[in-house]
Amino acid sequence: MYTKMKREIVPGHNSLITGRKERSMPDLFAPYELKGLTLKNRVVMPPMCQYAVEKQDGMPNDWHFVHYVSRAVGGTGFIIVEMTGIHPDGRITNKDTGIWGDHQIEAYRKLTEAVHAGGAKIGIQLGHAGRKALDAEPPVAPSAIPFDAQSKTPRALSKPEIAELIEAYREGARRAVEAGFDTVEIHGAHGYLIHQFHSPLTNVREDEYGSDPVLFGEQVVQAVRDVLPAEMPLLMRVSAKEYVEGGYDEDYALDVCRRYKAAGVDMFHVSSGGEGPIGSNGGPNAGPAYQVDLAEHIRSGLQIPVIAVGRLESYEDAQSIVSEERAELVAVGRGMLSDPYWALHAEEALGGVEKSSVPAAYERGVWKRK
Repeated sequence: MYTKMKREIVPGHNSLITGRKERSMPDLFAPYELKGLTLKNRVVMPPMCQYAVEKQDGMPNDWHFVHYVSRAVGGTGFIIVEMTGIHPDGRITNKDTGIWGDHQIEAYRKLTEAVHAGGAKIGIQLGHAGRKALDAEPPVAPSAIPFDAQSKTPRALSKPEIAELIEAYREGARRAVEAGFDTVEIHGAHGYLIHQFHSPLTNVREDEYGSDPVLFGEQVVQAVRDVLPAEMPLLMRVSAKEYVEGGYDEDYALDVCRRYKAAGVDMFHVSSGGEGPIGSNGGPNAGPAYQVDLAEHIRSGLQIPVIAVGRLESYEDAQSIVSEERAELVAVGRGMLSDPYWALHAEEALGGVEKSSVPAAYERGVWKRK
């Protein structure tokens, strides 16, 4: 269990009423509000690619519908749909989802309506894989540097192409709003395109996008913010540290995030890695809560709410992160792949699930009268 430390009060932080009883500290199952987004609890399903698109058209299908709606039924407060390509060649593979055309809106609307009916809120992560787009011919990147010896050499983006991609992010966000998503998350982590602009390992441009490695991401944030309703928060996922020689550290990331906050980001989803041999899973030495200190660094440095993520499937770990005010929300990835009802089971284990939390059809199996 974590050592209790003195914490600053962060704007957007919701406090102490859980719906079960009044507590002296925040609770994993207390509601949370950020601008116009109201969540019933602090449990997040983070974006996890399913590689399940069948026709290479980017459209979510029955697999995606069951995958996300089951977690809503399972008690999750906030679901973020997997990295969704703002361009067909911006996907990691052709089996990934996309939102590059208006014809895709209706499939996402079906998904958002069903998740809402299950009692959860839903966001979508917009992204572009850059040099990590495995099926692109060729992939594009800030500079013509391949990921490794086995990867394709990307083509360096021209400035007109950069402007087109910024507009593609804007249009993807517009479609997300029309499809009924409650918020949008921009993917700026894990070695994908925006992260590639951040990193000295991958950006050796000699124009303004090289001298100012945050400029591309900043312009994306501003474009997306322009089409979101004023009350809709904008989230951004960032890698707060690179685990490779010559990569950046958490203080560099803090400066990057400061720019993004000023451009319109309301909450950061703090991860790490993605460039070099250690990917976003943290490598063999990553243990439970290994990224929480990085989330705290961004939170305290910018006085902004954060989502903590990284091996947080333990109910007690998730609860302590919220109760000790290390992060506002907790994302549970692998735990929810294993257990769609992770949130209900956590609430039951941590103090007794409320009958109102359980779908009526499942009451006999989950809710136990005290």
